[in-house]
Amino acid sequence: MSYENQLNLFEFSPRIDRKEQNSTTFIDNMRLPVHRWFRYSAGFSAEWVKETIKKYAKNNSMILDPFAGSGTTLVASNEMNLPSLGFEKHYFVRRIANIKLKYAINTKHANNLFNEIINTHGENDFNYDSQPDLLKKCYSPDILKILISMRNKYIATADDTFESEILWLAITSILRSTSHAGTAQWQYVLPNKTKKNVIDPHVAISNKFNEIIKDMQLFSEKNIPAQAEIINQDARESICQYNDCFDILITSPPYPNNYDYADSTRLEMIFWNEINGWGDLQIKIRNGLIRSCSQHSAAERLNLNTILNDTMLSPIHSDISAVCKELERVRLDHGGKKTYHTMIAAYYLDLAKVFITLRQLMKENSVLCFVIGDSAPYGVYAPADLWLGQLAIAAGFKSWNFEKTRDRNIKWKNRKHTVPLKEGRLWIMG
Repeated sequence: MSYENQLNLFEFSPRIDRKEQNSTTFIDNMRLPVHRWFRYSAGFSAEWVKETIKKYAKNNSMILDPFAGSGTTLVASNEMNLPSLGFEKHYFVRRIANIKLKYAINTKHANNLFNEIINTHGENDFNYDSQPDLLKKCYSPDILKILISMRNKYIATADDTFESEILWLAITSILRSTSHAGTAQWQYVLPNKTKKNVIDPHVAISNKFNEIIKDMQLFSEKNIPAQAEIINQDARESICQYNDCFDILITSPPYPNNYDYADSTRLEMIFWNEINGWGDLQIKIRNGLIRSCSQHSAAERLNLNTILNDTMLSPIHSDISAVCKELERVRLDHGGKKTYHTMIAAYYLDLAKVFITLRQLMKENSVLCFVIGDSAPYGVYAPADLWLGQLAIAAGFKSWNFEKTRDRNIKWKNRKHTVPLKEGRLWIMG
């Protein structure tokens, strides 16, 4: 089916209930134990994951998430008492996920560490003017003084225990709620947008710490095992020790829609002195990620023809070439002249590599589900479901179908184009 015919399907889309719409978003997870510890918008419903596992899993089924993010699939797999493995190259997000996968805690030691933090009220020699610009834009002097003092006290008292990691996550998780700066839908910080509800750091850290302890006790009482593991692995690269291991895959790869995943935790990473600013993101974070934003493709100075002529793109070569050449032309009419043309080409080449790797990792007759969304940079439509399905078949999978969950790009007054977009689940049979 051509991408023009795909567009025609929008006119006949059935109405989708709210539960289905939310199944491909993170919103419902903020009410769930463990999942709610840190809001990471790039995700999907944990309850839907458990329903999917229940439907397809057999005894001892092994579950894979090659884009594990903050660990939604892995935590849900623990709840279903099944082993799982996740790949994640964003080291800051991977650290958060790792903490969410363990439930045995020394409460006394955790409380001792917490008391060191909660009794911190700011250092006398605190210099607001010397703090990073982003922090000064996001916090008042009084609040930032307390947060920096908490951070420094944590660094001074932290040890190699899991309880210490819990305190790190608790501090990390309150950085948005204690800031007067707004947060965009996809976790971008908006310093020029002020929000009314700003929580005192001592109240915020107490609430978050108690929430984490409560959830851990709940999981322990339910005897939920900690079987999941997340590793520093690029989904595009082969990993032979796991060949033919997995029965079910549930994931959501980066969308090819110019969302900068490296930027989603910039505030948190600057606070912890992991980076000095936006310029550090390419080297420290983006280099290991799927090329899904123009910032990434521009930094790599990619050559469009070289990418399009790669044999791994041959199943969709004609269609993707037409789209990328059109993007190359129309970008000159826009002030930003963003490199969407090379980003789209590089994105689908990266996903072609992922499917080739996954064919080695997944068992025969396995079930794969990708939560995906399509894109139309500069109004030029790129059908993610069709192209990814064709790349999966070329990699050796048997069949694919797409299940739409919601419409996108239909309510924002400042949207850049009027091309209708959709989000849903790409099912691939192994």
